[in-house]
Amino acid sequence: MAKRYFITAIGTESGKTVVSSIITQALQADYWKPIQSGQPRDTDTVMTLVHNQKSVFHREAYLLSIPLSPHAAARLEEIEIHIANILLPDTENTLIIEGAGGVLVPINDEHFVIDLVPRLDAEVILVANIYLGSINHTLLTIRELERRRIRVKGIIFNGPENKESERIILQHSGYRQLLRVHQEKAITPEVINRYALKLVESKALEA
Repeated sequence: MAKRYFITAIGTESGKTVVSSIITQALQADYWKPIQSGQPRDTDTVMTLVHNQKSVFHREAYLLSIPLSPHAAARLEEIEIHIANILLPDTENTLIIEGAGGVLVPINDEHFVIDLVPRLDAEVILVANIYLGSINHTLLTIRELERRRIRVKGIIFNGPENKESERIILQHSGYRQLLRVHQEKAITPEVINRYALKLVESKALEA
């Protein structure tokens, strides 16, 4: 069976879309964002950043116009999000699945984003950006993943570097650091490809 990686993060704007682009390019994988709230679509962004002959970009299960939590956007747009309707796209390729926000972002009154992971039989890659308070946010996210017995491949740090914060997170999580994405002046296909090559060379992920 082809690999499925679910890209989640410690919060919104942590860098999931950039990391998803890097991994999609590195593995020449397919990309899918099951739930999109707001414009521009992350799928469109990834399409502009990934350049290979193999990746396919699949349509969202739910495409919402308002840039809010999926449960709130859906309610305002008079749409009901049903987790049973979020079905894997038809592909035999490795699949990169990008979540919405962090693990406990609600998608309806009952389910959270993280509830998609066991349903889709995916392995999590956690994205963490470092800021004041991020150690707490990261370790709380990790504790929730552990509580739910979610399989985690590793962690990717994104943005400004803080070696001590990253060290203590790795120590307490036991996670493997898969990649470190530095703060870039601009995110371009060339930048994405540079990090994709680093990921391929490290052999941290398999297709």
